[in-house]
Amino acid sequence: MNNRRVVITGMGAVTPIGVGLKEYWEGLVEGRNGVDLITHFDTTKFDTKFAAEVKNFKPEDYLDKKSIRRLDPFAQLAIATAEMAMQDSGINLEKVDRDRFGVIYGSGIGGIKTLTEQHFNFFNGLDPHKISPFFIPMMISDIAAGQISIRFGLKGPNYATTSACATSSHAIADAFFLIQRGSTDMMVCGGSESAITEVSIGGFNSMRAISTWNDRYKEASRPFDKDRNGFVMGEGSGTLILEEYEHALNRGAKIHGEIVGVGLTGDAYHITAPAPDGEGAFRSMREAIKDAGIKPEEVDYINAHGTSTELNDKNESKAIRNLFGEHADKLVVSSTKSMTGHLLGAAGGIEAIATLFAIENELVPPTINLTNPDPECDLNYSPLKPTKKKIRYALSNTFGFGGHNASLLFKKFEK
Repeated sequence: MNNRRVVITGMGAVTPIGVGLKEYWEGLVEGRNGVDLITHFDTTKFDTKFAAEVKNFKPEDYLDKKSIRRLDPFAQLAIATAEMAMQDSGINLEKVDRDRFGVIYGSGIGGIKTLTEQHFNFFNGLDPHKISPFFIPMMISDIAAGQISIRFGLKGPNYATTSACATSSHAIADAFFLIQRGSTDMMVCGGSESAITEVSIGGFNSMRAISTWNDRYKEASRPFDKDRNGFVMGEGSGTLILEEYEHALNRGAKIHGEIVGVGLTGDAYHITAPAPDGEGAFRSMREAIKDAGIKPEEVDYINAHGTSTELNDKNESKAIRNLFGEHADKLVVSSTKSMTGHLLGAAGGIEAIATLFAIENELVPPTINLTNPDPECDLNYSPLKPTKKKIRYALSNTFGFGGHNASLLFKKFEK
């Protein structure tokens, strides 16, 4: 059963550059910049005063008022994009076996807004009765998966992944494995993050991971650029519906693309820094290509992890150069984080969608703000504007603190 083909039949996205698939793709093609000054809290005392916040998202379009009060923003975003993906898939839930339709949905940080609010409520009065009865189910990272399952009555495998910035890609990988081996026919998968809060920004500032270009914040997310000085935090959600090919064909589903390979590795090196020369990333991409049964020179595009941090960008570039050799000069690489910022646990979801759009539209999104290339980053990063390119195979990379590496290999759909 492990040769079953797995296709993508539904997608949904809420990002700092657009709400919904149409706005998101238009934003990617235009090189829209989602970075702006933080509005979620007062940044007076903070070293970083900007982020890539979601704009124009209305939870009431997807949830009733009671549900909104009882859901952390990360879960609201997850449910919204799951609803979008369901609509995009055209699925009639009454005509499918929901025992074989599951959910794997992750978050790197989970309900940190709820956690900090309830922590404040307790310590402000030192009274445990000030803590909301919904605190725990609002905070825990698995609740997005649970809520999606409940909303749509999906009774297949149901759990969460948490692996920092690789979270969503691990969710997609697990969903792929379950369908491929015959355990399920359909899976909702992806990730959500809403962590632009005081403690998150303060924590990343303390470890000197995020940019402090407050006077040039629109230019701060600049992957592969010599002047980069840290990533820019983003928020949002990306959801995909994976489906067994024959199952999708039998119901006449629209197919966005096919997932054909997965590579998962660990650096076993450092809590935050990548392994030297991107050794873990090298193996992750190599395993995805091997899993698909293709040759490295068949890959046309890589949606890079590309965080705009000194170590990630040069090590990922070295990994690509080492793996692809001369072909590295023929493929196109880009980092959509230059526009959306880094969505942490949700990055893999929205970047998988960007990769599938690139394949469908034969157009590589740009890496904006790349005006002073780092000599150690010597690939074609589609700087400043999109690149027209026929794409049959494309990789989407996500690498997380703790040494978690995930590479997903997508293919242009062919019957």
